Amino acid sequence: MTLSITIIGHNEGYHLEELLPTLAWADEVVYVDCESNDDSLEIARRHGCKTFSRPNDMNLNRNKSFAMEKSHGEWIFYLDPDERISERLSEEILSRLAAGPSEVAFKLDRRNYFFGHWLKRGGQYPDTQLRLFRRGSAHFPNRHVHEKLTVDGKIGKLRQPMAHYSYLTISQFIQKFDFYTSFEANFLHQQGEKVSGKNHFRYFLWKPFTRFWKRYLLKGGFRDGVPGFFAAVFDAVNFMVRYFKLWELEKKKPAD
Repeated sequence: MTLSITIIGHNEGYHLEELLPTLAWADEVVYVDCESNDDSLEIARRHGCKTFSRPNDMNLNRNKSFAMEKSHGEWIFYLDPDERISERLSEEILSRLAAGPSEVAFKLDRRNYFFGHWLKRGGQYPDTQLRLFRRGSAHFPNRHVHEKLTVDGKIGKLRQPMAHYSYLTISQFIQKFDFYTSFEANFLHQQGEKVSGKNHFRYFLWKPFTRFWKRYLLKGGFRDGVPGFFAAVFDAVNFMVRYFKLWELEKKKPAD
């Protein structure tokens, strides 16, 4: 059975240089560049990817769906530039597909790394992802950036995990933090969420406090040292910032 790996990226040149040489085992690698200002597109072409260019849609899953549509494999594995598939995982994938599985999709665990440190606790692991599926058996609803694939059929589980180098530096984290909180604020705005006394309590106190308590204390994030504390704090602050941005959206004049 043929396998396509699909990737979308925006200014991911560093990660593509690391990732693409490790994907030679796939029948096809499709890369969709989303308005990069670096040499991401050239790197993808140099490594033999099937390349496309597309606007950097804030709902990233629309771009992921586009990449899937441009692939031709019987099976598709969608991958982010900052993720890595080990040799053992690639061998397992090929072995499972060669066996003619009854499953139409497979989940696998993901190890998240913050600044080079694997976060084993705080709800960061196993971070199970559904990434591998038979063509036509799964799709994104394309409503939210953090939504999961909708699958029609039996789902299996791979034994080997993949690695996710979420953030290499604090500056990179801040850039992505700004992107995701803006998306969340726009999503809240589109859903009709309003700035109100009730939401002041929810987004400034209740949600941040319960999130931090759950991640850092209940699920043991404190055992991951400084990276674990950093992850738990900003996971909580995320709610405050998205709410401030919702307030900002509401205050904009129609002419803006």
